[in-house]
Amino acid sequence: MKNLIINEDDLDDLDDSGEETGQFEHFRFIADPGQGLLRIDKFLANRLEGTSRNRIQTAADAGSILVNGVPVKSNYRVKPGELVTIMMDYPRRELKVIPEDIPLNIIYEDEELMVINKPAGLVVHPGHGNYSGTLVNGLVFKYQNLELYGGNDPRPGLVHRIDKNTSGLIVVAKTELAKLNLALQFFNKTTKRKYVAMVWGNLATDEGTIDGNIGRSTKNRQVYTVYPDGASGKPAVTHYRVLERLGYVNLVECVLETGRTHQIRVHLKYIGHPLFNDDIYGGNVILKGTTFAKYKQFVDNCFAMIPGQALHAKILGFVHPVTKEEMIFDSNLPDNFEQLVEKWRNYISNREL
Repeated sequence: MKNLIINEDDLDDLDDSGEETGQFEHFRFIADPGQGLLRIDKFLANRLEGTSRNRIQTAADAGSILVNGVPVKSNYRVKPGELVTIMMDYPRRELKVIPEDIPLNIIYEDEELMVINKPAGLVVHPGHGNYSGTLVNGLVFKYQNLELYGGNDPRPGLVHRIDKNTSGLIVVAKTELAKLNLALQFFNKTTKRKYVAMVWGNLATDEGTIDGNIGRSTKNRQVYTVYPDGASGKPAVTHYRVLERLGYVNLVECVLETGRTHQIRVHLKYIGHPLFNDDIYGGNVILKGTTFAKYKQFVDNCFAMIPGQALHAKILGFVHPVTKEEMIFDSNLPDNFEQLVEKWRNYISNREL
């Protein structure tokens, strides 16, 4: 269970390339006949090595823990003889991380860590639907001689991630000390992260803050949604600033206070401005503009320029785990993203003539 719950970022970390496949049983337990009433989080904590009650409570809140086939909350008391199952959205599979010679755009490296500029389309780590061809497969190939990469951990050195079709900066540890230190910085929200996104529509203000809990949708657990009343999900805060207004789309900068799965994509959709070409959150259709066939063709051509949502992790900052030096890295927009922006600039400029 360790690799299924502890390393799944509180069960929020499904790859956005996965398909809806229903529920699959990963574990099952039958309560002893002589057992007294016992909270399910304690019941499972006693049976799942290395798994905290907090993680089990998160799994229950996500609807992944069933008793006699019915989802239960973490305060449910298990009765003698009841069947407890843990369900996931993907089949159980023992991951074997295969070293693969995958080109890595390493922009900084020392003995403790590296910073990689990840291209859109590259999945960060193996998981459901992506058991090879990931960033981790490339890391294991390159660093097989390092202790941290010598086992079969599907996430060696990882302390954060970005979505498959999001490009940009990611820091990866090369030692256990660096991994623990960097992970603590992300947990304490002391890292600096700025993203650039293209969104549909013209934002009403030049800057603002989106504050709303994010959790799995109850209608489709492959996607996430905002729970503004805070009754579900986890706290999430995104600050945005308009960089350029391009008619029917805006170029915005987003600064994260928290790091929830799909946070920018979910928050921008929540305020009515989905990311351009985001096929999960509705940005891959024409949401603003005219009905002219020429405009439709223009937008279709824009969609074809990028593999998914127009989102780039541009700036990443953290304190070096050994030297204690503050390190800030900045990356240019990928060429196709830059060309997309220029295409919209030209369209707006010609329209205004």
